[in-house]
This record gives sequence, C-alpha cells and structure tokens, in this order.
Amino acid sequence: MRLQALRAKGSLVPTRLYLLRHGQVADGHTHLYHGNNDIELSPQGIKQLEQAAAQLRDVDLAGVYASDLTRAAQGAAIICRGRNLEPRTLPEFREIHFGLWEGLSFQEIAELYPDDLQARFKDLPNFRIPGGESLMDLKDRALPALQGLIEQHQEQAFLLVAHAGLNRVILSEALGLSLQNLFRLDQNYGCLNIIDYFPDMAVVRLINGGVNGVACQRK
Repeated sequence: MRLQALRAKGSLVPTRLYLLRHGQVADGHTHLYHGNNDIELSPQGIKQLEQAAAQLRDVDLAGVYASDLTRAAQGAAIICRGRNLEPRTLPEFREIHFGLWEGLSFQEIAELYPDDLQARFKDLPNFRIPGGESLMDLKDRALPALQGLIEQHQEQAFLLVAHAGLNRVILSEALGLSLQNLFRLDQNYGCLNIIDYFPDMAVVRLINGGVNGVACQRK
C-alpha cells in the first residue's frame, strides 16, 4: 500500500491534470483511423470544445498543452480564449501512429490486413502496426513528457488536449491497468478526464465525463 500518498491526501495539494479528447473531426472522416494524419475539427467538434471551455471557465489553469496535430491544437486554442495563456503544442502527445492503417476504416483494415489485426488484438501492448507504432511505443514516447509537465506544475492544475488512444494510455497508467485492457476505457469526442497526481500515486477522479461525456449523451 502506498501509505505516503494515502496519509497525505487530506493535506497535500495534488497536481491536477484535466485531460480532454479533441472534438469531432472534419465531416466525413469520423470513422477512419487517423493516427498522425492531420485532420481539422468539424463545426460540431469546435462546438464541443467551446462547451468544454465554458464548463472549465472558472478553473485556474497554470498551463494548457496539446498534441501538435491540428485537431488537438485547435481545441487547446479554444480552451485558452479569455485566459492569459498561450497553448503549447508537443509532438510527444500525438496519437499512436497507425502506419499502413492510417486513413482506413476498421472494416477496410479487417479486409486488407486480417492477420495483422488478429495479432494486434492478441497482444495490444506490443504489436507494432506495420509502418507505425505499438502501444508501448506510444507509452514510451508520451509518458516522460507528461511526467515533465507534472513536475513543472507541482500543486497546480494544467490541461492537455490529446487523442483517444493516448488518453487511454495515460488513464491506464494512472489506474495501474494493463494496456491489454485499453479498450475497456471509452473516450467520447470532447470528453473530460481528471487525474490528481500525489507524490507516489495517482487518483483518477473522472473518466469520459464533462459536457461531452457519456453521462450527457442523448439517447
């Protein structure tokens, strides 16, 4: 048991991460595996991030960060409106690189690369997509950059706009989940996750929530 953090939680101020997924991507592209393809937000995606920004209006943020892909950078710029902050983009927070699969739908991948797809689901953490990355590659690329921001913003709150795959990796690490169970974590367009980082443990406060999260979906 990590007693230091458990004893200190009542007195220590955690470092809080507001982790957003970017909004809906440009019309006609929502069902494709984009990965590192640079796709803009759709009008609906812009609206989703504006709603998220309104929800977080009164939150004091020490920094706002994003992947350097347009769909995430646009979201960070929206969050910064009305704040004395400029968003900072970092390539380490890009989505997983889907290699030969980028720009394809799941059905197309299943038809063109059935053996590779089956191999990936058998070993999600370590299977490297041809021409692309594995989840472990993504983890090794992104988590050191995240740790740097946590250390930079000790006892402060900061926000990161990123991608579904990367967000799941960050949440899995905080929860101590195997990456083999990655798809048990859902991430709606524009959803909000909240993680508090104490000296030797993380506490996940919210997953796939906020105004664009599962609780606010219309049936």
